[in-house]
Amino acid sequence: MGLLLKILVPFVGLVLAFCFYSKEDFNPEMLKGKRVIVTGASTGIGEQMAYHLARMGAHVLITARTEAKLQKVVTRCLELGAASAHFMNGSMEDMALAEDVVKEAKHLWGGLDMLILNHIGYTYFNYFDGDVEHIRKLLEINFLSYVAMTVSALPMLKESGGSILVVSSKAGKIGIPFVAPYSATKFALDGFFSSLRQELIIKNISVSITLCILGHIATETAEKTVSHVMQKPGAPKEECALEIIRSGALRKRELYYPYTAHCLAIDLAQASLLDESLENKAG
Repeated sequence: MGLLLKILVPFVGLVLAFCFYSKEDFNPEMLKGKRVIVTGASTGIGEQMAYHLARMGAHVLITARTEAKLQKVVTRCLELGAASAHFMNGSMEDMALAEDVVKEAKHLWGGLDMLILNHIGYTYFNYFDGDVEHIRKLLEINFLSYVAMTVSALPMLKESGGSILVVSSKAGKIGIPFVAPYSATKFALDGFFSSLRQELIIKNISVSITLCILGHIATETAEKTVSHVMQKPGAPKEECALEIIRSGALRKRELYYPYTAHCLAIDLAQASLLDESLENKAG
């Protein structure tokens, strides 16, 4: 049984990947007029998501730390055709900001259709140095602020039948060396939002949660941090941003991008656990 699963799972994974990336069922018109918050949107993937949403005619409210960068992104969004574009700047270390952003969306639009949680705090790529305070701070930014924004946004999302998109990482599915603090926050996101998704389903609440599990993406921050250890260039941030939006619009449970060997490794690990469970029951 175990051998059979190990042979079949990679094949099934490739078939699912093909189906998952089929563009036939996605229409940009799905986002026209939608009210969307995008965090961490001054650069990188978040910035590109804002531009895609603008081209699709959505209302966008973006957040990040740097006001000048946000102003430029908002200007560009309006040029690209956004129904409206606004920003709020500040650090997500401040839980009040997370709630204030959601309140601003309600003030601007009277509701919310999509919450895209994408911001992260600064961390290092090295051996864990024992700095517990760094982990605490990173958990506040990368995890607790996500929860705070979700709690604030849920009433509006329940009303609209909206979506929550959580940008995570393969480091939140498989332990990877040199990113222990970052990995801890991403595992926390998976645990919380995967559990919350099940609770919403049980309660028959029509709010979807899409967990976006990303590999190496060619953002400026990522290239500076890990380019010296990566043999291959990162996947394009523009395409990644579009896949995130598409997956949220289609209310997918999870997005793996790019779908490569690490995704198959996760599939195999899950198959191995399933195999052990079946063998234990049989015994």
